[in-house]
Amino acid sequence: MTLYTTIDSPLGELLLVGEESATAEGGTALASLSVPGQKGGATVQDGWTESPEAFTVIAAELRAYFEGSRTGFGIECTVSRGTDFQRRVWEALEAIPYGTTLSYGEIAARIGASRAAVRSVGTAIGANPLLVVRPCHRVIGASGALTGYSGGLDRKRQLLDLENHHQAA
Repeated sequence: MTLYTTIDSPLGELLLVGEESATAEGGTALASLSVPGQKGGATVQDGWTESPEAFTVIAAELRAYFEGSRTGFGIECTVSRGTDFQRRVWEALEAIPYGTTLSYGEIAARIGASRAAVRSVGTAIGANPLLVVRPCHRVIGASGALTGYSGGLDRKRQLLDLENHHQAA
């Protein structure tokens, strides 16, 4: 059964979508986290069940992240989407430490892809259904410029600033 809820955040109202899970703390595995106006973001579908209580644990972790008291997530996520290549890229995203950034080329190298695969890496990152939780905001251009964030570059900057501020504190 697909469940959903929305929560307020510094990025705007987040849409959380999940599946019931016997192994996830709180009973829900996160399938998608979308921000308002996100390119390719989830939208509520017929047949989904609104269930704020199913996301209590997930919402608490997100709030702690935004408050700066949490630097990583223990949220169980579903892996029903994505190609093998996308999943390899997404695993590399999950390994980027809080408050640091890597370039698209560095992600390509970490998954054993050639430098020519940088565009494919960018496309895989753009398909990430778990913004914030799977930290694609930590990937920047080779020049250090902020590039390509499906939630918008303003939100990417906001997340990087939040992490840098809390890391410095």
